[in-house]
Amino acid sequence: MIYFVVFLKFKICSDMIENLIIVESPAKAKTIERFLGKEFKVVSSFGHIRDLSKKNLGIDIEKNFAPDYEIPREKFKVVNELRKAAAASKNILIASDEDREGEAIAWHLACVLNLDLSKTRRIVFHEITKDAIIHALQNPRQVDMNLVNAQQARRILDRLVGFEVSPVLWKKVQPALSAGRVQSVAVRLIVEREREIIAFKTESSFRINAVFRTDKLNSDNSLVRAEASKRFTGEREAKEFLELCNVSEFRITGISIKPGTRSPAPPFTTSTLQQEAYRKLGFSVAQTMAVAQRLYEAGKITYMRTDSTNLSKLALAKSRETIISGFGEKYSRTRQFSTRSKGAQEAHEAIRPTYPDVSTISGNQNEKKLYELIWKRTIASQMSDAEIEKTTITIDMNNSPVIFTSIGEVVKFDGFLKVYAESTDSENGDEEKNIIPPVSQGMLLYYDTIAATQKYTTPPPRYTEASLVKKLEELGIGRPSTYAPTISTIQNRGYVLREERPGEKRPVKVITLSNGRITTASKTETAGKEKSKLFPQDIGMIVNDFLNENFSEIVDYHFTAEVEEQFDEIAAGKLKWTGMLDSFYKPFHDTVEKTLEKKDRKTGIRLLGNHPETGEPVTVRMGRFGPVAQIGDAGDGGKPKFASLTKNQLLETITLEEALNLFRLPRTIGEYQGDEMIAGIGKFGPYIRFKGKFYSMKKGVDDPYSITAERGIEIINEKNENDKKKIIKDFGEIKVLNGRYGPYLASEKQNYRLPKGTEADKLTKDDCIKIINKNKNSKKSL
Repeated sequence: MIYFVVFLKFKICSDMIENLIIVESPAKAKTIERFLGKEFKVVSSFGHIRDLSKKNLGIDIEKNFAPDYEIPREKFKVVNELRKAAAASKNILIASDEDREGEAIAWHLACVLNLDLSKTRRIVFHEITKDAIIHALQNPRQVDMNLVNAQQARRILDRLVGFEVSPVLWKKVQPALSAGRVQSVAVRLIVEREREIIAFKTESSFRINAVFRTDKLNSDNSLVRAEASKRFTGEREAKEFLELCNVSEFRITGISIKPGTRSPAPPFTTSTLQQEAYRKLGFSVAQTMAVAQRLYEAGKITYMRTDSTNLSKLALAKSRETIISGFGEKYSRTRQFSTRSKGAQEAHEAIRPTYPDVSTISGNQNEKKLYELIWKRTIASQMSDAEIEKTTITIDMNNSPVIFTSIGEVVKFDGFLKVYAESTDSENGDEEKNIIPPVSQGMLLYYDTIAATQKYTTPPPRYTEASLVKKLEELGIGRPSTYAPTISTIQNRGYVLREERPGEKRPVKVITLSNGRITTASKTETAGKEKSKLFPQDIGMIVNDFLNENFSEIVDYHFTAEVEEQFDEIAAGKLKWTGMLDSFYKPFHDTVEKTLEKKDRKTGIRLLGNHPETGEPVTVRMGRFGPVAQIGDAGDGGKPKFASLTKNQLLETITLEEALNLFRLPRTIGEYQGDEMIAGIGKFGPYIRFKGKFYSMKKGVDDPYSITAERGIEIINEKNENDKKKIIKDFGEIKVLNGRYGPYLASEKQNYRLPKGTEADKLTKDDCIKIINKNKNSKKSL
């Protein structure tokens, strides 16, 4: 309280700033400034203002890992403005985010602005509301050097790993590669899952589902749906069982009714928000964090990087009021959740609305959707359990030991389900609700239909971004602030690709017993369809194998989790950060030196077999520009042939036949207007090259290996016609074109907006030049 009173008493001089508050982002600054009077000026550092020097290592290992920090060129202007503001200020308060990264930013600001650390006021809050800001101003503290050192240790250790391992990868695998401590573990998880899928052997069996009636009349209200306790490996066994069912007597031998409850999930942490936003909204991890950041900076939610599930007393009270006024007192049950995640560190609340009584907000659609999700999860966490009644019916056969079971569930009181139900990672979706009619012990049932449906076993699912975050958190690897950048990094490096896969059709047999007759039908189902899944690329698999062989500790799950725990100990003041780095670096550096001495290179080479006509060896490996297939070798003056693998092919799984097929492209499919049409596969998929231009084939329609000349001409003509329609006016170097968002100008590989209300078809060349010059001057080019 003393600080607050003291610096509010100052009078503002004409050229002096009474109280300067430095935050991380302009949006946050704008929101905070709304709550404070003229005595305060709020400015932004735009994130970090210093980082390790890019010259050499940026760390003096001999001087106890002393870091060499520098201000990046792009931050010069921001730092100069901050220095001017600081010089003109009587009181300076640093209000960067309340986590290790934010604490490090506060320390860097103090250093760069030449502030006395013992006198520099640090204020923290986990929500941007007037009450929270005032409370923070009344309770300033000093910069917490334990938190700063934990961040420094992470940054320095990651620089050491990247700086020393990357050159080894350049020499032993491929130029321009890089490695990272947490990122490499994430890649390992994805690669290991892919190999589980590759090794998985699909098997099929027949699952028996029956629809019984409680009376002989065909009434929908008397139907009981049940599943047999046994699955049958083959079609013959399934048919034999259905023949038994045809002459069997079915009787209810057991009825179990058990009341139960279902409790709500805790409020969101960073990782659970990322997972649920993916399941319910289809947001990527990076997208979730970007939208959450905007909501936080606008003062609509609490801080979005947290592994705490706690709620403040005020939030609990407001949530209770909201629930009682909206749903009634019986729906309210105040709860305080405890954090269960391994290595939980952050001291703030769960992610919640700053005002729990506000259920909707203004903003763009993504902001509204994410806010609604956070509001529902928070409110549901403070609501009563749902009351469930689960009924299990056992049905016996008089001529077989196989039993049928019917399970039904009735919600007696919806409780929190009135507002929100948590999604799961299950790819099968919700099972159909089974409503059981009135039944009694010993009751006879009559079959309506009994079907044996062929089912295939499925391999472990590939990771989504959200399920990968969940796995990393379970292993204690990474922290709330690292999940999103880790997942972005492994994709940006090309080690992992997020993709959709259409899957393949496969036959399914259905054997049905109805009205005393057994019939067999065939249908198809799509297997292996993938949506937004993480697929390892060849280079990711090769780098993973290389690191496993040579730097096993770097990609070891337990070791990486232990390092995170050591960072936590540094943050708590229990471990010296330089000592932790020293114990890590010495054995690590020895491994680097030993690996560099090895002569072999890692290319992922595989011999697939020999060419059926020439007998030459056919191999695949990682080439300089990506994975390639090779026929023959360069020994004894040979001239090997090369072909690039297609997008969805892997060095580990490609077959001899598939590799030979690659050499059929590019191929000439015919002539048109005196020029050849050539079919091939490029970076963006199958194409036809004609007169120096590329024409894309239609995905899922055209096959470059079998496409005909007639179809090629159709594709060329269709594209040319569409291009003609795109051109409104052509002035040579300047064109007026139709685009996705309406007409625009194109000149010298640059696009320009048209002023509102412009009639594109009436533009002259002079009009276009004026528009272009005006756009250039106002820097509004697209």
